[in-house]
Amino acid sequence: MVVFREVPEEISLAINISGCPVQCPGCHSSYLAQDIGTLLDEAAVDSLIAGNPGITCVSFMGGDADPSYVKKLSQHVHSAHPGLKTCWYSGRELEQAEKHGMTQELDYIKVGPYVDEFGPLDSPTTNQRFYSISRESGTPVLSDWTSRFLKKFI
Repeated sequence: MVVFREVPEEISLAINISGCPVQCPGCHSSYLAQDIGTLLDEAAVDSLIAGNPGITCVSFMGGDADPSYVKKLSQHVHSAHPGLKTCWYSGRELEQAEKHGMTQELDYIKVGPYVDEFGPLDSPTTNQRFYSISRESGTPVLSDWTSRFLKKFI
């Protein structure tokens, strides 16, 4: 599905990945805990990208069961589709994502489990964080963009 809110300033193709082991109580996508859907390989990603012209980012929603596979898919998007950015929505903590080298490959990352009492990304009390990742001298530099999800009233 093409989405506009999941990655600020991007038109994103959101690809749900099932088999989530995190299983946060109150998760809005709890069905992704099941092993459902079709195989998501490089050819499937290419087909989804081809069918959605105008996107600027591919967002992998889930995939916590196998971060190295999400990393591999992100690498494929960057090499086969220059100019497209990648994002990963994970229920894991940032340290766990960094352990798998995710910040070395992605352009954006959302980390943190959903905790109902703190709310989602657009809540001022959220425990989740959304980062934009740039690379200066090959080292990932994370900028916290979480505040861009807050609803602003005029």
